[in-house]
Amino acid sequence: MSCKSCSTGGCGTRGLDGKTAGCQNNGACGTGGCNKMNVFDWLSDMDVPLMKRFDVVEVKFKGGRKEYFRNINLLDLHTGDYVVCEMASGYHIGSVSLQGDLVRLQMVKKKVANDESLKSIYRIATPRDLEKHEQSIARDLTTMYRARELVKDLKLNMKLSDVEFQSDNTKATFYYSADERVDFRELIKVLAGEFKARIEMRQISLRQEAGRLGGIGACGRELCCSTWLTDFKNITTSAARYQNLSLNPTKLSGQCGRLKCCLNYELETYIDALKDIPHVDAPLQTQKGKAHLQKTDIFKKIMWFGYENDSTTWHPISLENVNRILSLNAKGQKPVSLEVLEIEELVSLLPPPGINSDLAKMDKKFSSRDRDQQQSGNRNKNKKKKSGGGGNAGGNTPANNAKPTNNPPKGGGEKK
Repeated sequence: MSCKSCSTGGCGTRGLDGKTAGCQNNGACGTGGCNKMNVFDWLSDMDVPLMKRFDVVEVKFKGGRKEYFRNINLLDLHTGDYVVCEMASGYHIGSVSLQGDLVRLQMVKKKVANDESLKSIYRIATPRDLEKHEQSIARDLTTMYRARELVKDLKLNMKLSDVEFQSDNTKATFYYSADERVDFRELIKVLAGEFKARIEMRQISLRQEAGRLGGIGACGRELCCSTWLTDFKNITTSAARYQNLSLNPTKLSGQCGRLKCCLNYELETYIDALKDIPHVDAPLQTQKGKAHLQKTDIFKKIMWFGYENDSTTWHPISLENVNRILSLNAKGQKPVSLEVLEIEELVSLLPPPGINSDLAKMDKKFSSRDRDQQQSGNRNKNKKKKSGGGGNAGGNTPANNAKPTNNPPKGGGEKK
């Protein structure tokens, strides 16, 4: 996954010789494992006098472990510098991860008291110190393999996951996980006699073990606990129920075998969205039959129901209609069916007929045509009544309508 310097937190940092430690990618390798648990110091550009700086420095050790030390010698430190730190017995070498006023905020967040209990920083690591530190790191892997053989020989129900030697090779810390209490007093005697160092056994949880070992999650990215997540919150199966996830242990469990930490990331958003969703305990009562809740689309505000005799067909119902059916069932009434509600919803969503409606145009066209035909028929009837009436003395007959002429009739004339 990454180079050997990722385990020490030194990948991408420059040593005293001017060379970049690690895989020469300056902390930007494709795996994301370089510079594990790094933070961005957005106050680094502020020019603060050395005497007025906050005298506590955050130092990072193997596995992303961070501790706070007091800079009593007022050393001019930069992020990534290796420093020799005071320990309960001897000294240890780590890299500076944060300094300045941001350290004060981190101490308040992690509830670390700024008192005399804080250890101090001796000096900036020299090439000789770094060489000895690399030798102690080289012992970690072989020591862990040998320790696992001893645990197997003693038949102890525990799992060793990591070993960290102090830079002066006077102390070794063994990290293990176990489901029950383990009596490792005999193991400590054997380890101390074989490795000639002070032995410390430190039990860690399965999430912390996954964070120290690293890995790839189901999302395709490196584990959150091994890159940026430091605080492990309690996770329950109710987080999966709120998000309508399948309660399948193989899908909900992470590399550590516990519920995934990412189940809590969007939990508050789902809880806020669920406030408007009605709680359906029993199936909806309709005249067609009982309808059971199959699925709920939380953000679209749609609930899907299916009848008992037809489980393959689901009917989408809005929240308003679900509340209406629940109120009717509480009064002892039953709607006809869910399909009727669907038709009512579709009809209510149709726009009202307007000027541009084709149906309205056709109705107007045919109604005007019928009106014109009716008016023309009335006019024809009136004409027929006027032309087909009986003759009278003053009637308009062809004889009466003949115009008089000045020409006298032939063959006769007026007698004088």
